Formats: sequence, C-alpha cells, structure tokens
Amino acid sequence: MLWASTTPKAANEAFNIVNGDVFRWRWMWPKLAAYFGVEWEGYQGEPRPLEQSMAGREDQWRELAQRYNLREPDLNRMASWWHTDSDLGRGIEVVTDMGKSRDAGFIGFRRTLDAFTALFDRYKADNLIP
Repeated sequence: MLWASTTPKAANEAFNIVNGDVFRWRWMWPKLAAYFGVEWEGYQGEPRPLEQSMAGREDQWRELAQRYNLREPDLNRMASWWHTDSDLGRGIEVVTDMGKSRDAGFIGFRRTLDAFTALFDRYKADNLIP
C-alpha cells in the first residue's frame, strides 16, 4: 500500500493486494496442518463453516487458554468466524493476479506459507495461540 500511495504510475488506480505468489488452498492446508503438528483432513465435498463448528466451544478455548497460559480466554475475541467463512467458504477456487501492479513497477511479494507461519510464530510469541 505504501508503494501504491507513493508511486506516480500507481496514482488513482485500484490494485489487488495479495502476497504475489501463486498458491492453491489445497496445497496450503497440508502445510499449515504440518506446521501445527495436526493431521490434515482434506476437503470433504463441501465447505464446513467455522461459525457453526466453533459455536459452543467457548469453554474448550477457555481451558486451552488456561492450560497454555494464553492471553485471551474469550474465543469470540480471537476470531470472527463469519469473516473467515466468507473468505474460505466459497464454492469456487479464487485466483488472484498481481499483473497490473507488476506492470506499474511493483516487484515485491511474499510466499503465502511464509506469511502464515510468520504470523503464527508471532501469535505464539504473544501467547495468543498454543
């Protein structure tokens, strides 16, 4: 966003803001599961909304927070499940394109896996997740 706001060639243009690498969720999920040391279940034919599956799990999170000395015992302050569902619960695969910004001179990118694991590492260091 800094580049888009300070580069004359980018003035008054809309750009996708994504990491810039090419990835697919079906490739990403097993890697994220491995990072957390859990077994990957795989896609089971239809989206499984987190808003439904996380409902009623507040006590489980509170117990985890106590066991691992986490800073936030309130599960509903940890994530907005409906928002995650709107991002991940699509019936089609989303492909993003950084071509327009690259054509305008932006050459930066981050690998999505690295972005996730760096964020999770920070959350662990801040005692937000076990």
